[in-house]
Amino acid sequence: MTSVNPLNEKVFMTTNPTNNTSSGSSDIAANRMHPMSNHINPLNVQINPHSVVKPESHDTIPATAVPAAHNTTPINPQTSNLAARLPHRRGDHRMFLASDDNTMMKHIEETHIPDGRDFDVKPLVHIIEDIVHRATPIAGHVHEAKVQAHLQALDEKAPHSGLTEILYYLAYPIQRIKMELISKCAKKEDAHSTTMSLLHSLTNYAWDTKVAITFAAFAQLYGEFGLLVHQYTTNPLAKSVAIIMELPEIMTHQDVLKQKFDAIHDLIDKMFDVTKCIIEFRDVQSSHSQHVITQELEMLINTAHISTAAYWTMRAAVMCAAMILNLIAIGHEQISSTSEAWEISNLAHKLANILDHLRKVLSLCHQKIEEKRQYDAFEAILRLLRTPQLDNMKILSMLIHSRDDQLPLFDGTHKRRVSLDVLRRKHVLLLISDLDIASEELFVLHHMYDESKTQLNRPESNYDVVWMPVVDKRLTPWTEAKQMKFEEVQASMPWYSVAHPSMMDPAVIRCIKEVWGFKKKPQLVVLDPQGKESNNNAYHILWIWGSLAFPFTKARETALWKEQTWNIELLADSIDQNVFTWISEGKCICLYGGEDIEWIRSFTSATRAVANAARVPLEMLYVGKKNPKERIRKNNSIIQIENLSHVVQDQTLIWFFWERLESMWHSRTQQDIPGETDPILQEVVTILSYDGSDLGWAVFSRGLVEMTRGKGDLIVQVMKGFDRWRNEVSDITTFVPALDRQLRDLHSPHHCTRLILPSTTGHVSERVICAECSRPMEKFIMYRCCTD
Repeated sequence: MTSVNPLNEKVFMTTNPTNNTSSGSSDIAANRMHPMSNHINPLNVQINPHSVVKPESHDTIPATAVPAAHNTTPINPQTSNLAARLPHRRGDHRMFLASDDNTMMKHIEETHIPDGRDFDVKPLVHIIEDIVHRATPIAGHVHEAKVQAHLQALDEKAPHSGLTEILYYLAYPIQRIKMELISKCAKKEDAHSTTMSLLHSLTNYAWDTKVAITFAAFAQLYGEFGLLVHQYTTNPLAKSVAIIMELPEIMTHQDVLKQKFDAIHDLIDKMFDVTKCIIEFRDVQSSHSQHVITQELEMLINTAHISTAAYWTMRAAVMCAAMILNLIAIGHEQISSTSEAWEISNLAHKLANILDHLRKVLSLCHQKIEEKRQYDAFEAILRLLRTPQLDNMKILSMLIHSRDDQLPLFDGTHKRRVSLDVLRRKHVLLLISDLDIASEELFVLHHMYDESKTQLNRPESNYDVVWMPVVDKRLTPWTEAKQMKFEEVQASMPWYSVAHPSMMDPAVIRCIKEVWGFKKKPQLVVLDPQGKESNNNAYHILWIWGSLAFPFTKARETALWKEQTWNIELLADSIDQNVFTWISEGKCICLYGGEDIEWIRSFTSATRAVANAARVPLEMLYVGKKNPKERIRKNNSIIQIENLSHVVQDQTLIWFFWERLESMWHSRTQQDIPGETDPILQEVVTILSYDGSDLGWAVFSRGLVEMTRGKGDLIVQVMKGFDRWRNEVSDITTFVPALDRQLRDLHSPHHCTRLILPSTTGHVSERVICAECSRPMEKFIMYRCCTD
């Protein structure tokens, strides 16, 4: 990544004509400031000959030392020349133009010799923020509102946690930097020289600590001034001090002061924002130690130019401190200084650019860290799935992450939060779906789940279901509407569910999509009592056999298919309880579908006439079409009113009939049986292809052995030509075989068979054999919008 340095001003380096160094030391203060024994004295550090100023080391200045500013010639604010007493603004202007960015960067970096101490300065910055916002002497209406918002936000936090500990080490350096600020301003040093001097004085601290100490020193000055302004009208002591400082006279210039302090406040806000970014970079490097910092991330952090950001933030603090001190020292002459207004504006613009750059780099850093964290979490899930465990607790804890010690599961039966222990050493079916799971699916699952729990002593009841809603917040934000939808779906489930989608890590979402192949259609991933994945989608076998498929493994699926033959019981299942009665009574059964009501009238009339003529007890059941809509509902009503046949009353069961057929197709294609020689698969494909057409169809059966089926037009033709094959039907046992022969004789080699399967099933076979001619079918992509 190309390094972009936001430092774009040119800087002219000058040497400091003074070397104000004191001798002696204070053991207590030195110990508080430098608790580590390997402290490096900045006086002994080799400095670039073009460096700004010889550093003042806190190690060599006693805590009781009086700053040089106290020994300077007193200034008469009424008679002295204003320009002579201000910091060298024109010199500052020249330094923007004269030198090279890299040279300045080099001098800044040369001041940085950290001794390895790591301070959490966030509590200190918090108290600085509180001081500065409360101390604002005068503010316009806009800034007053901002101040109140800041204070309200600060009050909501826990401000002083860790403050005492940090002040034990940093209170003395803060005081020394405050004295140094006063001294440098009294000696009329320019802002750049003063900032470089502070960097030398703080040479052994990390960048965020340097900034925090300097900011705290300024906050003391600013807070003391603000305290006087707020209290001099009501507090006698404050009034006396204010009179000596000529504060009442200064405060008479309200309009000009409001503009000045509004500008200062804007600059201070930028300083806080940059400071917090610098601290955040420090946190990124320290907190990421649990993950190996990649070379790419290290290079990315380097492009932030933290040293540059620290320099300009400290320089802004120096500038603000100089303005307050000059206001006190010079009074109303200082109020209308245009050079200071220009400098404040320039610094605010500079910090805004730096802040924008820091935030961009921080965003990239967090993105890289999150990618690495998610990669590690994803790999950990894969390892855990492959590694034998004593129980299922480890894998479940990784899949469903409890936050803040909250109970991670919601018990749908008792409507309460529970721990993962309720699933310990059980077969667990992870119901994976998005929030838009169909109500029909929930209805059927609810029925199967309740049925399995009616006799708890049965082995097949020893499983539980956990709903894991897949909501990728990186793609779609979590909204109030989604929260309401989640709660609505969750409330409709009698089984367990994740208490909230946020408890599913993005690495888990990735595992669900990449390892278990989830797309859109719901899945049931089965974990055995040891947490091992035994089936990545038991949805199909549960749809086909219900709890009989327990423990829902691939082996159990294979065993069930080996025992299964194609018959009316497999096809119809529990779509209508009358089917089992008709089978036991030995009747002929006809299931038929389609949506053309005229064909339905023609077919049922002709078929009923043949059954009566042949004296064959026949029951007909209308099963409609997949995704039953209004037209199927209307057909049901007409069929019942005209007494054409039986109908499936519940539209959900019509939906389930076709869903089961699709599940049979998916399950059967996973078996090690070629499609050309698989009679069950061929029959399933045939009926599914009937639904893909716009024509009617029918299946006839007697008992569990005899079956035949055909398209609507052929069947009507055969029924209306019953006189031609009447002699082949002697009784009920010969009716279905005779009908089958007639349909085969009329079969035409010319056909157009369509098999429509949803693209969200997760598995689409590359090779499907046509049930009519046994040739491979062509695969097309179809987009459909059906509003009925």
